[in-house]
Amino acid sequence: MSTSTRSDRQDDTGSEVRIPRRERGLRRPGGPSAEGHPTRRREWEPPTTALAARESEQASDGADAVTDTMRRGHVPEVPSRVALPHPPEPVRPRGGPAEHRTQPVAAAARASWAPTGPTPSGGARRSGADPASRGPGGSGDDLDVLGGLGELGRSTSTPSSGDPADGQPARRRLVWPIVAAVLVLALAGGAFFARDLWGVVFPPDFDGPGSGHVVVQVADGDSTRDIGESLVTAGVVASARGFGQAAEDDPRGRGIQPGYYDMARQMTAAEAVGRMLDPASRLGRLEVRGGIQLDDTAGVGSARVPGVLSLIAQATCVVEDSGQRRCVSVDDLRRAMVGTDPAQLGVPDWALDGLRKAPPERRLEGLVAPGTYDVRPGSDAVSALTTVVRTSAETLESAGLVTKAAANDVTPYQALIIGSIAEREGIESDFRRVARVIYNRLPIPMRLQMDSTINYPLDRQTLLTTPVDRDTPGPYNTYLNFGLPPTPIGAVSTPALTAALNPEVGAWVYFVKCEKDGASCFAVTPEEHDANRRLAQDRGVY
Repeated sequence: MSTSTRSDRQDDTGSEVRIPRRERGLRRPGGPSAEGHPTRRREWEPPTTALAARESEQASDGADAVTDTMRRGHVPEVPSRVALPHPPEPVRPRGGPAEHRTQPVAAAARASWAPTGPTPSGGARRSGADPASRGPGGSGDDLDVLGGLGELGRSTSTPSSGDPADGQPARRRLVWPIVAAVLVLALAGGAFFARDLWGVVFPPDFDGPGSGHVVVQVADGDSTRDIGESLVTAGVVASARGFGQAAEDDPRGRGIQPGYYDMARQMTAAEAVGRMLDPASRLGRLEVRGGIQLDDTAGVGSARVPGVLSLIAQATCVVEDSGQRRCVSVDDLRRAMVGTDPAQLGVPDWALDGLRKAPPERRLEGLVAPGTYDVRPGSDAVSALTTVVRTSAETLESAGLVTKAAANDVTPYQALIIGSIAEREGIESDFRRVARVIYNRLPIPMRLQMDSTINYPLDRQTLLTTPVDRDTPGPYNTYLNFGLPPTPIGAVSTPALTAALNPEVGAWVYFVKCEKDGASCFAVTPEEHDANRRLAQDRGVY
């Protein structure tokens, strides 16, 4: 090949002339060189490190400067500071001496990917693959080489808006409202949390012992919190939590029992706990003991024993804000008992037939079993009686009265009468044998001759009778009448009811109190009974 293939020549004046790429033996990507030999090519790879990115940006800035200078008619050398992402391998033109200047492959790399489109000056960028786009003498090709170098640098650099402060005011305008909203929400949430925490640690409370009167009920099974909520509803305390804390602070706090309480309005929690633990604050409670009657009776000596009706009347009392007590009277209760249908009063079906034979003023005798009852204070007479009778019926039935009476050939109501007589005639250890004596006398027939039945209409709880008492006719005089009295003669305790349903086995038909502790001596024959009577007299029992 001729020497015209040198990479550099001199004209007649000795000036150096730049040889176009066509004459240097470089080829377009994918085609042969001017001499028919393929040109070695290295594909460009994007920089992967921060250092490569900075070098690429520097190369872009240098290439842009060169391109701008060339547009003004100058062809400067590529600044030595321009750095490619990867150092290009030198390409030695074939046929030229080894000492000739090597050319980078940037132009070849640029020709393979150089973009087309508007240039910074608004014109169309010419692709290096189009020979027609080159200017005379190949200067356009050189511009493409430098332009490609600039694009190469820009393609590997991070886009920048110029001034780092650009956009910061807008970002501040966007960020600060969000921060302010978050702070407001945080403060509001903190306030609510602080309020709740304060309420937990220091629950609200009233000052002082309160005033007025209000009735509060504690139901069976209520927890301390349930009681506190009832007190809040009634206006007694300010906080159920405060009442619970006060109850925990008081060692007796768990001793609050079901029932009704006379409370004041707007009490401190501690005052409310103390008042509910005071027995004097209890309302509506009555306790029925075994053997007591509907009416008041005369006890031993001059003592007066309150009857069931008096106890119910007392339980209905309520204290008004004026301090006056309002109660249902015993007469009100007696009128309700006589004038109201027994079924409406809660009398069970198994007792209705027996009640038809009873005197109206005594028809509920024995149907109020011993135990504790809670009557709502302020109740009327019918409501109070119904509460007690229905509760008692459940107690009697749970003791097996209905299911076990038939085993002794008696009705449940008759078994209740037998139990009431055993309750009054003997001590608990003798209940079953007294019941057996009654069962043994009924079918003979033999009069029961029980002093307790003589004293029942006389409202006396003693077993002593006089000849006049025993000779006075009446439905309850078992010295004159055969069989059972028309009603029970008092409240029947569980032991007495058990004795009536399961009497002790024996042939006794007589008994008499023969011990000072109240125990009786039992006999089968009249002779044995007379001997027991003499023994009792000798011991000073009667």
